[in-house]
Amino acid sequence: MKARESGMPKEELWKEFFSPENTLKKMGVNIRVNDVVDFGCGYGTFAIPAAKLVSGKVYAIDIEPEMTEITKRKAKENGLNNVETMLRDFMSNGSGLDDESVDYAMLFNILHVKEPKKLIREAYRILKNNGKLGIIHWNYDPSTPRGPPMDIRPKPEQCIEWAKSAGFELYQKHDLKPYHYGIIMRKTAQ
Repeated sequence: MKARESGMPKEELWKEFFSPENTLKKMGVNIRVNDVVDFGCGYGTFAIPAAKLVSGKVYAIDIEPEMTEITKRKAKENGLNNVETMLRDFMSNGSGLDDESVDYAMLFNILHVKEPKKLIREAYRILKNNGKLGIIHWNYDPSTPRGPPMDIRPKPEQCIEWAKSAGFELYQKHDLKPYHYGIIMRKTAQ
């Protein structure tokens, strides 16, 4: 099931909205993190720099064959052997990863999907205890240059509540200027 239209721009424009390396560092992606999953990896905007920062593997999942091919090509061009691209409909079929198998799950600019709580529960399932859930999304502000329509754009408070209802606790919040916010949630034992 494809996500609802988000207004995903061409890659050249998309790159202008982020400093992926700095954003990942703010969001706690570093050498102390082993395995990471990037739900909806797109152009590999975050998967490729994450692979340079973490000590393990990055699972880059997308429903679009073009996106997984772009990410695979970028991993090869960067000499990265720790990126595993996965062509998968994770909204309908889950991630395909084992229970408690990753340290960090990236839900970056994707919680405008039709069933955000379902995606958060899947992240909870595959995260190890004390694993982190990173959420980045467009500010709830109609003046942002891109992003999903306001009627499907989640507010930070909504994302936190959805994650808490799945068993996460709030760890950190970040203002990712100029157009995004970041939230880090931690998986707690149930």
